[in-house]
Amino acid sequence: MNQPNTINILNAASHTDPYPYYASLRQGPALAYEAEFKCWIASRADVVQQVLESASCAVRPTAEAVPRTIAGGSAGDIFAHLMRMNEGQAHTQPKQVMQGALRQLDLSLLTQHTQQHAKTLASQYAMSDGEGLSQYLFDLPIHVMGSILGFRQDGLALLATWMADFVRCLSPLSTPSQIDSAHAAANALQTSFCQLLQDSATEPDSFLARLQTEAQQAGWNNADALLANLIGLLSQTYEATAGLMGNSIIALQQRQSLLLRLCEESASQPQRIKDLVAEVARYDAPVQNTRRFVTQTCEIAGQALQAGEVIVVLLAAANRDASANHDADSLQLGRPERKVFTFGHARHACPGQAIAEQISASSLHHLITTSVLEWNRLSWTYRPSLNGRIPVFNHLRGLS
Repeated sequence: MNQPNTINILNAASHTDPYPYYASLRQGPALAYEAEFKCWIASRADVVQQVLESASCAVRPTAEAVPRTIAGGSAGDIFAHLMRMNEGQAHTQPKQVMQGALRQLDLSLLTQHTQQHAKTLASQYAMSDGEGLSQYLFDLPIHVMGSILGFRQDGLALLATWMADFVRCLSPLSTPSQIDSAHAAANALQTSFCQLLQDSATEPDSFLARLQTEAQQAGWNNADALLANLIGLLSQTYEATAGLMGNSIIALQQRQSLLLRLCEESASQPQRIKDLVAEVARYDAPVQNTRRFVTQTCEIAGQALQAGEVIVVLLAAANRDASANHDADSLQLGRPERKVFTFGHARHACPGQAIAEQISASSLHHLITTSVLEWNRLSWTYRPSLNGRIPVFNHLRGLS
């Protein structure tokens, strides 16, 4: 991979090894100002936690609730309703509803769906080729969650395509053609989910039926917002889970003795694979950073901030802070009291963390216990992104 000459907050997520850079930031000011990018940087665990808990720090700038690049189109309509992109009632009520429905989701059923789709997709894709493996990592979470939400088997491939097109508009790196495709995908997703919600009335035990019951009990009657947050659940699953699975594969590829041990223990100690995934979520986070926008004069880590200022919150740096995790630069499956910022914190903690980890662990179990991967020949780069650390596997390198 061709690396930039200088690592910075814009390219760190997709750098081969951003962790020495993060360590240097933690050794600097508690809240450092980056003049080139006109933002503050929070890298220490205590400061990251303070920012994420602050009522004065919002997930979107006050004057631009929806990115101007997608405002006015179907993708922008969805974005406007996403709970993770809103504050106050527009955030807490949808989150309460989604958490209630997800708590009722049987994780053993999730495992069953993952095992089924992992086997099917691994047989369809050329897993011995990097491109096939990368496609597998992106498609598997959507096939699993699509099945849970009620999509038919013959519609899952198209659902994965729509989601791939939709999520591209959420990045500042999106091109005009990608944004056009995202609007088309958003429209197709809205239509499909609307039909699914109608169909769920005849299946009272389905996830969507339970979700609608939770919404009614909470007094949340915004149909557009419900549709948007279902699409949002899929979009978060898509990239974060692909990154978590991919980074778990890399962790094992770089630790052949651990790979062998997990393979040998897979039947007697399946929890070990879940422990690995939970630790990789901390050690090599699929979501490396997030942003917060100051809405009013406040003080963070002793620094006076003004409305309109931006803070880049380095979740991955906080994960590696020794004050949060002892011996933080080592990968430990049995780590006690693991502190993980990857899935957010406080009011914006991601309600889908358990889903992402369960899908990742079940998928990894399949990859470890079958011969679909040639582990010694894997090579990879990272998908260009401002905040996601998602490996893209290349053509297999030759044996040495």
